[in-house]
Amino acid sequence: MLFLKKLLSMLVLPLGLALLLLAFAWWRKKRWPVFAAAALLYAASTGFVAGRLAEALESQNAPVPVAAAGPADAVVVLGGIFGAPMDEGYVPNLGESAERLEAGIRLVQQGRAPWLVFTGARVPSDARQIIEGELARREATERGVAPEKILVTGQVGDTADEAGRFAALARERGWKSVILVTSAWHMPRAARMFRWAGVPITPFPVDYQYDPRRPLTLLDFLPSAQALVITESVLRECYGLAFYALVGR
Repeated sequence: MLFLKKLLSMLVLPLGLALLLLAFAWWRKKRWPVFAAAALLYAASTGFVAGRLAEALESQNAPVPVAAAGPADAVVVLGGIFGAPMDEGYVPNLGESAERLEAGIRLVQQGRAPWLVFTGARVPSDARQIIEGELARREATERGVAPEKILVTGQVGDTADEAGRFAALARERGWKSVILVTSAWHMPRAARMFRWAGVPITPFPVDYQYDPRRPLTLLDFLPSAQALVITESVLRECYGLAFYALVGR
C-alpha cells in the first residue's frame, strides 16, 4: 500500500506529469503535449516557483529559538535524516534534512526536554533493513546525549506510522507535552498527523528552503535540479494535506 501510494503520487508531480504528456504525444502524434511538458518542467525547475510553493507551507510555522522551545516531556525527531548508509566507523552520510538530527540533539542538551526519541524509518536504498533511528541514536550518543535518554520507535513506513508509533509510546510513558522536530515544509502535515494521533505537540520546524528576506534575481528564473526537487517535495506535502482534508483521519 505504501509503495502504491508513492507510485500514484509520482504520477501527479511535475516530472511524472511531463512523462505522461510525452507518452501521450508519442501515442497520439501530437505536438502540444511536448510543449506542455517542457513548460511544466521549466516552471517547476525555477527557484521562483519552488520558493513560492515552499513559502506557502513554511510560513505556517515560524522558526523557534532553542531557548523558547518547551519545556516538554520529550523531543521526537522524524526520519529522513540519513542518505545511503555507511559501515560502522565511517563518517555518517547525512542527508539534506540533517538539521532534524542537529535540532533534536541541541534541544535535549540545552535542557528543553529530558527524552530524545527517533522514529524507526528505513534507511533509503539499503538491503540490510537498517532502521534510521538506530543510526541517529548512535550519532546523538557520540555527541554527548546520554544513551539511556534516547528511545527509538518500531519500524515505520510514513508520517502516519510515525505518529501512531510515537502516540503509543507517549501514552505508555505518560508524556503530556512533546516537541516535534521536522522540516518546515513537512511540519503542517506532520503536526496534523500527530495531533490526530492524540499527541500534544509543539512544532519545532527546521530545514527551511525559502528565505523571504532574499530579493529575487535572474537566477530565480533559470531552471535547476535543486529547485525541481523542492517543488516536488512541497507538492507532495500539499497533495497529502488535500487528501487528508478530503477523507479525514
